[in-house]
Amino acid sequence: MTREAMEYDVVIVGGGPSGLAAAIRLKQLAAQHQREVSVCILEKGSEVGAHILSGAVVDPCALDELLPDWRTRDAPLTTEVTDDRFLVLTAEKAYRIPNWMLPRLMSNHGNYIASLGNVCRWLAQQAEALGVEIYPGFAAAEALFDDKGAVRGVATGDMGVARDGSHKPDYQPGMELLAKYTLFAEGCRGSLSQLLMQRYNLRDGVDPQKYGIGIKELWEVAPDKHHKGLVLHSQGWPLDSRTGGGSFVYHFDERLVAAGFVVHLNYENPHLSPYDEFQRFKAHPAIRPTFEGGKRLGYGARAINEGGLQSVPKLAFPGGALIGCSAGFVNLPRIKGSHNAMKTGMLGAEAAFAALGAGRSHDTLADLDEAWRKSWVYQDLYKVRNVKPGLKWGMWAGTVHGGLHMWLNDLGLGALVPWTLRHDKPDNASLRPADEMPRIDYPKYDGVVTFDKLSSVFLSNTNHEEDQPVHLRIKDPAIPVTVNLARYAGPEARYCPAGVYEFVDADSPLPAGEGSGVRGKRLQINAQNCVHCKTCDIKDPRQNIQWVTPEGGGGPNYTSM
Repeated sequence: MTREAMEYDVVIVGGGPSGLAAAIRLKQLAAQHQREVSVCILEKGSEVGAHILSGAVVDPCALDELLPDWRTRDAPLTTEVTDDRFLVLTAEKAYRIPNWMLPRLMSNHGNYIASLGNVCRWLAQQAEALGVEIYPGFAAAEALFDDKGAVRGVATGDMGVARDGSHKPDYQPGMELLAKYTLFAEGCRGSLSQLLMQRYNLRDGVDPQKYGIGIKELWEVAPDKHHKGLVLHSQGWPLDSRTGGGSFVYHFDERLVAAGFVVHLNYENPHLSPYDEFQRFKAHPAIRPTFEGGKRLGYGARAINEGGLQSVPKLAFPGGALIGCSAGFVNLPRIKGSHNAMKTGMLGAEAAFAALGAGRSHDTLADLDEAWRKSWVYQDLYKVRNVKPGLKWGMWAGTVHGGLHMWLNDLGLGALVPWTLRHDKPDNASLRPADEMPRIDYPKYDGVVTFDKLSSVFLSNTNHEEDQPVHLRIKDPAIPVTVNLARYAGPEARYCPAGVYEFVDADSPLPAGEGSGVRGKRLQINAQNCVHCKTCDIKDPRQNIQWVTPEGGGGPNYTSM
């Protein structure tokens, strides 16, 4: 069967903050200049917002530019931050750092606590009202190229393919969406974005991207435990001083609390489980009371870009560009990226609109890379550029260094720190052999505040068509056992927050593509559990696991996350 094709001026891959902002900006410019510009968004989730996971405390600066009247449009940003607290935790105690000691960059006053998924649902309504076509449930599985090597669009994945690769009775080939320019807004570690960075050498001359894994739960808490507008962050326990990360607890709306934990993926100890570190955090004496008597409503996990300024690749290439977290614009110490994602989406739209107006197509939007470096996004990242790489000296020395660096920038004395520290190796190269690192004895789950992985995955509403090809591809089926299990005690069974990977006795062979069976053990892949966090694609020591898009619409279906 041949693939059908649809043509647009601009195709946007991803219905997150960046992609939606780009689409809205394109339509705004078209209206201002009385021109027609056709815009399409492809979203792999079952609906816009289904795969969106963030804290989130939103800096509205980009939204103020894009839709200045958003406050009168019933935007789901109604809880303004009223109380900002930062704690340092030990195993039994919590010590609050006075707000006056924190750099002004860390202040959250003027920001809003919200569900970023609901914000994206609202942005989608604004985009559709302007004439943007949005197709949820269709995953962009392939980039298409013309005979000159330029991107000419994308193709959605085939539907109705069985696990063994054969076509089921309801098989339908994917559709080609062709465009003069294609903007990739896939979010952190986008599968097509990774391929494009390699094809066009977009990462030449920049540092490796660095990542964290963010794990989040949504709770409804008792009325007397709820403090609407409270933003709480912590550092320290349960992580050791060599492992970066921290927590967030945000009180918003009516009795809702968003709680989460971030572990930097350059951790060394293969025995570490980010999921279990989060469960331990919730059991801390200063944290547990918030959740006692409450009800857990949702769960999810997502990788986060942490490399900052040093790790941003070249954005533009023939036929398109990377925008938002596909390139990596998260401000790590602020734990914010949606404002930068939206702004770079707007800049991508402006570059594409100018090119279309000049009668161009499928060439390089060369002005985009200069435009973002002249924008406030660059300044936002420049001020904190040395925070993440400074953590290589350990959590406490790195934190003091980063705080000093931010304070000097706040005081207008940034010239006193003209240097830029570098990121050295990628996160997959940081693990040390299991026999060199201490084991971690995680406590049992109590079913009140702490819970097992499978009951958590249930709350993510994750669903995949079971009879489809496994979307977690093992390049060399021997490596999981002969390298990962033998040398690192099988870290994929712990770094995955959804129970996708487990080592079991190799009593029976697996179907092709589902794992490996040597030395009495095999890796079993429970792909139906996958919440699309991309941690395996990042942290696997030999980069032997490749995450590709499953059938469109599969994955989590987050509500108010």
